Amino acid sequence: MVSDKILRLGSRESPLALAQTHLVADALRKQWPKCQIEIQTFKTQGDLILDTALSKAGDKGLFVKELEVALLENRIDLAVHSMKDMPGDLPDGLSLVSFGQREDARDVLISKDSIGFMDLPAGAIIGTSSLRREAQLRRLRADLRYEVIRGNLQTRYRKLEEGPYQAIVLAAAGVKRLGWHARITQTFDAWQESIPAVAQGILAIEFRSGDETSHRLLEPLQVPSVEVVRLAERSVLSTLSGGCQLPLGAYCRPTETGYEMKGVVLSLDGAQAIYAYTTFQTGESLQAGETLAESLLAQGGKAILDGIRQGTQPGLTHP
Repeated sequence: MVSDKILRLGSRESPLALAQTHLVADALRKQWPKCQIEIQTFKTQGDLILDTALSKAGDKGLFVKELEVALLENRIDLAVHSMKDMPGDLPDGLSLVSFGQREDARDVLISKDSIGFMDLPAGAIIGTSSLRREAQLRRLRADLRYEVIRGNLQTRYRKLEEGPYQAIVLAAAGVKRLGWHARITQTFDAWQESIPAVAQGILAIEFRSGDETSHRLLEPLQVPSVEVVRLAERSVLSTLSGGCQLPLGAYCRPTETGYEMKGVVLSLDGAQAIYAYTTFQTGESLQAGETLAESLLAQGGKAILDGIRQGTQPGLTHP
């Protein structure tokens, strides 16, 4: 029977990845009490490259490839990811669904002495691993220094305490899933200040496309509105041929009459920012994402992204 299956879950080794995988495992056990869960951990390329900005280390699947190979080789049944780490296109033979409710999609600031972003002194060093965050924050405070900070969340927090950083900027979802609510100094508005990465705050479960048993086990764990949002935002990413390390974002949210979505493409220094907005109904996610992405490209986003990919856009000075 489906409920008697032994499910092998794949996870990265970081504390946050394991916390997220245990959320999935606990939900599966609750839904299917007879289901046996095994968790296998993996180091990904993104976990191993810690001395280089992710945008320079490569763009496709830095945090997911090793788990995807394990899936395709039938060494695991499900892979648990942060949806924002997923490239726009999946390898042949793999499928993707969301899990549960979306956690807080916003970006947050954690600073020494709990100083807010606008109150930081000029020249203060801000640590972030995201070109998207950096470009948007530069639009708010061009007088601050933005430097790459890598490692899991525990490592970044230690670097904040011990290093030259005055503050670090992280995804609220990861911070909250680790129970670090009290460490948050400031939350950035997802609509006006820092548009999140595509599908930020959503958990992804990847599985083999022909594995009907796993698909049936996962169906009760999905929230329809989260799937609508996930499909819409990832349609933007796919249409832009983007990866998680390009300075672009999209945020979709329910309204009283349907859904609305805002997207952005930015130059590396934040000097250029192209925005687009659309509304849509359930069942129109893919078309809405394509429409919004095409609007971004037509307004100048194509030239910005082409310049970044070709290396012709002026780069930033940090390593």
